[in-house]
Amino acid sequence: MPATLLSNGAGRQPDLHLVSDDDFVYEQDIQRNPGSTKPWLAYIDFKTQHGSVQEQAFVMERACIQLPRSYKLWKMYLRFRTKHVAKLNAAIFGDEFRKVNALFERALILLNKMPRIWEMYLKFLMQQPLVTLTRRTFDRALRALPITQHNRIWALYRPFANSASGDTAVKIWRRYMQVHPEDAEDFIELLTHVGLFTEAVHKYIDILNNPRFQSKNGKGHYELWSEMVDVLVEHANEVETGYESGIDVERIIRSGIDRFSDQRGKLWAGLATYWIRRGSFERARDIFEEGITTVMTVRDFSLVFDAYTEFEESVIGALMEMASARAEKGVLDEAADFDLDIRMMRFEHLMDRRPFLLNDVLLRQNPNNVAEWEKRVALWGDNSVEVVNTYTDAIAAIQPKKAVGVFHKLWANYAKFYERGGDLRNARVIMEKAVKVPFRSVAELADMWIEWAEMELRNENFDDAMRIMAKAVQAPKRSTVDYFDETLSPQQRVHKSWKLWSFYVDLVESCGSLEDTKKIYERIFELRIATPQTVVNYANLMEENEYFEECFKIYERGLDLFSYPVAFELWNLYLTKAVDRKIGIERLRDLFEQAVEDCPPKFAKIIYLMYGNLEEERGLARHAMRIYERATRAVSDEDRADMFNFYITKSASNFGMPSTRPIYERAIAALPDEEARDMCLKFADMEKRLGEIDRARAIYGHASQFCDPRTNPGFWSKWHEFEVQHGNEDTFKEMLRIKRSVQAKYNTDVNFIASQALAKSQQQQQMEGQEGAAGDEDAEVADAMAALERQARAPVGFVAASDGPKGGNIPPQPVVASNPDAIDIDDMDDD
Repeated sequence: MPATLLSNGAGRQPDLHLVSDDDFVYEQDIQRNPGSTKPWLAYIDFKTQHGSVQEQAFVMERACIQLPRSYKLWKMYLRFRTKHVAKLNAAIFGDEFRKVNALFERALILLNKMPRIWEMYLKFLMQQPLVTLTRRTFDRALRALPITQHNRIWALYRPFANSASGDTAVKIWRRYMQVHPEDAEDFIELLTHVGLFTEAVHKYIDILNNPRFQSKNGKGHYELWSEMVDVLVEHANEVETGYESGIDVERIIRSGIDRFSDQRGKLWAGLATYWIRRGSFERARDIFEEGITTVMTVRDFSLVFDAYTEFEESVIGALMEMASARAEKGVLDEAADFDLDIRMMRFEHLMDRRPFLLNDVLLRQNPNNVAEWEKRVALWGDNSVEVVNTYTDAIAAIQPKKAVGVFHKLWANYAKFYERGGDLRNARVIMEKAVKVPFRSVAELADMWIEWAEMELRNENFDDAMRIMAKAVQAPKRSTVDYFDETLSPQQRVHKSWKLWSFYVDLVESCGSLEDTKKIYERIFELRIATPQTVVNYANLMEENEYFEECFKIYERGLDLFSYPVAFELWNLYLTKAVDRKIGIERLRDLFEQAVEDCPPKFAKIIYLMYGNLEEERGLARHAMRIYERATRAVSDEDRADMFNFYITKSASNFGMPSTRPIYERAIAALPDEEARDMCLKFADMEKRLGEIDRARAIYGHASQFCDPRTNPGFWSKWHEFEVQHGNEDTFKEMLRIKRSVQAKYNTDVNFIASQALAKSQQQQQMEGQEGAAGDEDAEVADAMAALERQARAPVGFVAASDGPKGGNIPPQPVVASNPDAIDIDDMDDD
């Protein structure tokens, strides 16, 4: 046991029993070089390998006595001694630890500038239950070492302070804060842990007032400030406040309310909680009231209001418990009961105010919100005084140019409020003020005038309503005002509002005379604000009053104002009414010529059909055919085929089928391939009915250039039937030759080949997606389909070729390979 490791002092001779014969070599080296550490290090190394613990300690002790300034020897010796007692209990073997402490003290006499020795000593002391000695040793180390080495000491001193806790820790941290203010957050945590909340708040204030402070935990300014407020609120009775302490809690929290607008609800609730914990309930109530009447968001309002109601409920609950306790004891306290009743009434009043308070929040956000002002009016219900006050406040608060919602409705509802009460005089006063408001748009002002007129109509004041509308549309004789000029006020532009004029003319038409109505329509045309609907309405009015010529003039004025496509609808109505009136044919022809003169192809079809129908009914058939012929050139591409068919039908019915031949020829030349093919088939059928077989065959030949046999089999089947019925072998061969040449032409067409390849791939995918049947059944079906296909391809009246000759020796026909145009009878069978 190391109880008697060594006690050699300086200058003592070596104990002979600790020196063996093997040591004389090292002893001689020491004698020869007394000022060198090398022989001592060699000696120590030898003892480490071959000597006992006592011998190692003996040599190290002698070395440190011989060379007391050798850092290397002392470090080796101290590490050896601390390691030797490291596993011992410091409380039980206190003497051994004190010997090592004394050894450290000896080393530090000359090596007090070595931070490593101090670190070893301090770590060794921290293993012992010697708080005071350890603290004083830390202080000695800080005094002995230069300031550049203090960080190494503080790295040990801070954990020691935290473990010591209490005043010791606080005093140590205060010293540490003087050199390392960046660790203030750790110091604050310690202060709150030990209950020094006032000092913690002061430290928070210091770091918040320091713009260069950077939180090592990444906390922002608000987060640190919020933590300080939490300390103030949670420990309201423990934090010293007032002039002497320099802490004004309410001022601190109110400054946060001004700075952190998104946290106002939480801060108002926190400030009220602070006063509740201080026992100032009335002050807390004032804070709650101020909070719910100043917050700007619904979320903040909900936070403050919920905290307010919770506070009131807790107070009422406590008073009710006290009242029940008094009742059990039979004690009567009228003052306490009255106080409870007052608080109950106050709580009920608070809950009743909630919708109004919430509405106040939304109006504080945007006082120009018309919908919220309307809700405010609805909340008051039948309270006439408050309703009028709300309307007055709304009109004063809302800026017309910034109004959100339909501002004129607010004015209208205000007037309707008096109207429902039978006070038309005040309602008219409100309307008169409303039409002078600089609304955001002309449409709103026009709606306001209309609301005023409708109010008079509801009260059967028809003359007043017309007078009001006349005043609304009042304008100079020649107005140069641009309706869309935003630099002018709505009042200067409202006379060009079509909506206003439309209402006015409907009103006069219903309540006034025809002459007055005509004047208004004329005024609309003068101001050049007429719409197609205005033209139609004016014309219908004249027609209803049997002013037919006036009606036609109005349509003509409308056609001068509007171009296509609007003009098409006007022409359609105008021409229909003119034809129905059965005016002179020459005048009608002139109208139709005007209508088709600049008519776009898209709208030409209907007008030409009307024109042609007129000539058929009241004019000459030849004139009608000429019109239909013009129509085939004037209509759009989509309508041209239908127009040709109509023209052909009319020509056939009027002049016979032969008269349609030039029409068919021109149609085939003018139409696209698809439509030309159909026209050729109709042409051929017509010639066939007339007995012109050669002409029909020639038409089939002309149409064949549009028809690929693989994509248009219908055409070739019809030609095939035609040749079977009316042809001979030569004509049939010619058809087959043409068919092969057309097919060859399409085979070299790149676009056709690509489309065929795509169609074939899609067909294969569809076939692969179907479920296969049994193998034998597939074979039978395939054979049957092949036989049917051959039979279908065989021309009617001819016998389909078989696989071989039957019933006779029929020599096969030779095929001349060098002549591709040669026709074999087998080709007829195959086709």
